[in-house]
Amino acid sequence: MVPDTICRHWILERDADGLAWLTLDRAESSANSLSSAVLDELEQLLADVARDLPQAVIIRSGKPSGFIAGADVKEFTTLTDRDQALTLIRRGQGILTRIEALPVPTVALIHGFCLGGGLELVLACRIRIASDDPATRLGLPEVMLGIHPGFGGTVRLIGLVGPLKGLELMLTGRALAARAARAIGLVDAVVPERHLDNAARALAAQPPKRKALPLRERLAGFPLARGLIAGQLRRMTAKKADPRHYPAPYALIDLWQRFGSNASANYAAEAASVAALITGPTSRNLVRVFTLQERLKGTGRLETPAPRTVHVIGGGTMGGDIAIWCALQGMHVTIQDLDTARLGQVVSRGQALFAKTLKERRLIEAASDRLVPDPEGNGVARADLVIEAIFENVAAKSALYRQVEPRLRPEALLATNTSSIPLEELAASLQHPERLIGLHFFNPVEKMQLVEVVTAAQTDPEIARRGAAFVLGIKRLPLPVTSSPGFLVNRILMPYLLEAVTLAEEGMPPAVIDRAATDFGMPMGPLRLADTVGLDICLSVAQILSRHFPVEVPPSLEKMVAAGCLGRKSGQGFYRHGPGAGKPPAKPTAIPSEITSRLMLRLLNEAVACWREQVAADADLLDAGVIFGTGFAPFRGGPLQHVAATGSAALLAELEALAGRHGSRFQPDPGWRQLVADEGGRP
Repeated sequence: MVPDTICRHWILERDADGLAWLTLDRAESSANSLSSAVLDELEQLLADVARDLPQAVIIRSGKPSGFIAGADVKEFTTLTDRDQALTLIRRGQGILTRIEALPVPTVALIHGFCLGGGLELVLACRIRIASDDPATRLGLPEVMLGIHPGFGGTVRLIGLVGPLKGLELMLTGRALAARAARAIGLVDAVVPERHLDNAARALAAQPPKRKALPLRERLAGFPLARGLIAGQLRRMTAKKADPRHYPAPYALIDLWQRFGSNASANYAAEAASVAALITGPTSRNLVRVFTLQERLKGTGRLETPAPRTVHVIGGGTMGGDIAIWCALQGMHVTIQDLDTARLGQVVSRGQALFAKTLKERRLIEAASDRLVPDPEGNGVARADLVIEAIFENVAAKSALYRQVEPRLRPEALLATNTSSIPLEELAASLQHPERLIGLHFFNPVEKMQLVEVVTAAQTDPEIARRGAAFVLGIKRLPLPVTSSPGFLVNRILMPYLLEAVTLAEEGMPPAVIDRAATDFGMPMGPLRLADTVGLDICLSVAQILSRHFPVEVPPSLEKMVAAGCLGRKSGQGFYRHGPGAGKPPAKPTAIPSEITSRLMLRLLNEAVACWREQVAADADLLDAGVIFGTGFAPFRGGPLQHVAATGSAALLAELEALAGRHGSRFQPDPGWRQLVADEGGRP
């Protein structure tokens, strides 16, 4: 084919069979997204196509990574008001409507990710063909950014697959594999990638007949059913997303309930709804969270290969789970422990996770083969990376390093999973302290996205970069932090947890304490979190921090651990767990405001201290660490973003008042004065 038109981002080619091939290959980007410039060119090319109609139009990607990842999220941050947003959204709707209105077959060829605005573009085509590659995923994840589809997706998806399936996809934001998408009618055909072009030619010449929706989907669209289903959807959504904090899913349900039978009105209402959401505080902060996530990923991108062979020392819960996760992600892993029964437990847990995650027998067996028990530690000499994950004791770790270091390959990395011990204390036993880094995983490893990559003054920067690349290679987010007691996440989290224990000591019911935190937006209350982590672990970290900072360890925590009340692992902590635990306590109706202040200001005060000390390089990285390491209310954009939005002067005054009532643990960090002095209170 000879290109008919070459633009900066698009190429239009016409072949001898009269087919027009529109290829998106966004300039200076590894992935396609729908920026304003991309949409400008598409509008121009569609006008050219309409003037000289081909037999069919085929839209595809020029990127090996995928089709279209969605709208350009960076452009969201430039929107200043609702009217500007509404103009942008209506324009996007209009361009996709031009695709839908073309009087010839329009075919979308999908390979790799097809998300958000990319899927909305696909929905405007008459025929959709996807590759059967595992990387091909289709979804509308806009709720993750505090909005819902805005380029006509709320209308076209429901019209194509029905309201029950369509709303479920949009409300959860989940992405479907190609065959699952075909099963619900989202795509018309699934073929190997090498056959995509031929399939496009065949289906353009003989378009498939549209199948009728299943009866339950048709019934769900009737007005009476819409009201009942909408109510049920709101109740189900409320279990996962508080409408006070996350308005987008509820706006989507309202949109369907009110306008589901009137497409023209639905398009207009869709645009107005997204324009209001995208300029609101929740969406702005969730977009911030997305950009912070992309920044963390950027710290782990390297030209040189990341470590691929891993040896883990310590077969306890954390060490075993690190080894299992690495094997699941394609690493070759050996795991060492003197207790062979413990190694057997690691293998059993690994097989269970592999079966749950991978489904196919050959993939499960391959992952199991990559996880090798190694009680003698023979894998040390072959590993690219050795991770120490034994108990929190400087003497024990140092003795282990003296045994391991002579056996390491010269280029191998040595990492510790310590949760709170400064690297300087551990590196003192090494001949080459520059090779030691911290890789602090969080529990549970399979769910927690963040890994702190800890460095000290003597750490070789190249070693740190390779460590971050390893973290990204196992699909986790690397956060660079400097070595200090507790590092970043545990140091910021611990005062919050200890204040919750103090409140319980004072007689406040655990359910009330936890509800104060979850109403603020935390994913789990502090006492239930302490039970989940283990009260013995919380006590150990608190005691380590108390040697370096003015941290008061509540006596009741020590007594509970001494009595064997360790939380979930023992069946009893602040709550009862396991068989016989009974129903969860009823939700309290009223929460004293001071409880929320005491909890959250302890956390915010420590965040300000870490910012002042530059435990993370800047405020954005600190916010990223606390969001992805603790689940700190994403809709607030991070602790320092929350300080700026609320007002540092007001929060400082509240801290000072609490210090007057409750003592020195509320003493404001000196960093608050700097925040107040800065314009707008933003660090």
